[in-house]
Amino acid sequence: MKVAIEPKSFAEYETAVVLGGGRVVSLDNSVRAVIWTDYSKPQALSEMLDSNPQIEWVQLPFAGVDAFAKVLSRPVRFTSAKGAYREPVAEHALALSLALMRVLPERARSLSWGRQFAATLYGANVVVVGGGGITEEFLKLIAPFKANVTVVRKRPQAMPGANQVLAFEQLDVALSAADLVVLAAALTPETHHLFDAARFAVMKPGSFLVNIARGPMVKTEDLIEVLESGHLAGAALDVTDPEPLPDGHPLWSAMNILITPHTADTREMVVRLFSERVTQNVRAYKGEGPWVGVVDPILGY
Repeated sequence: MKVAIEPKSFAEYETAVVLGGGRVVSLDNSVRAVIWTDYSKPQALSEMLDSNPQIEWVQLPFAGVDAFAKVLSRPVRFTSAKGAYREPVAEHALALSLALMRVLPERARSLSWGRQFAATLYGANVVVVGGGGITEEFLKLIAPFKANVTVVRKRPQAMPGANQVLAFEQLDVALSAADLVVLAAALTPETHHLFDAARFAVMKPGSFLVNIARGPMVKTEDLIEVLESGHLAGAALDVTDPEPLPDGHPLWSAMNILITPHTADTREMVVRLFSERVTQNVRAYKGEGPWVGVVDPILGY
């Protein structure tokens, strides 16, 4: 089975293809399977598909596929890395949550004894927006804290570790009682700027926000205002809008903010975990196992 790796090949992914029973070749009109390795070039992917109508399957490189929205309607099977990076991203979400609730951003910057304040995750009301693999893993990690967990997702099926699962239409109800809100949903037209001034106003005073999903889920200028007002006790972001966040941007100096530079999953983690996904789906393409991470073009993830 021939597989091309475009626009740039990597030794780790070539090995992953071979482990799945495939053969890495240069792209020509006999190749029907492509591993795409560049999230930043959706137009190049579109042009490649235009030039190669024989392609049947494309493996995309990241969990979020919002950058590729315009090509997902093509008659091609797209698979993504959704769920592949769940463990390190969920770990990062927990780390950010604990850092916020223990006021570590403030203490790390302090040069004096300061106020004695902390919040606890034990018994807290936690709302997680999104119901994918990251959320599944995060629920396992916070189970020892005996938190009251509500998951808000597109399809409100029950999830292990969640006390209740609500539809997106019930988000505001859930937010009004939440001590901690974690964003772990895909970026779609529905979730773009899902958290703006109006939604922040619904959130419980003194609550915390963690975003390990996509930066544009949060309207940045509104987040700055709600932090400066003191309505939110703090926010931790691994993703920002814009990204990278420019030096001197007002978000850097907002009150009680903690920003990490999209390091919930580093390149070293991604290469290892994406290689596993490639091997699984090469086998699936050969009919030797189930597909993993199939993209729903209607849902956009």
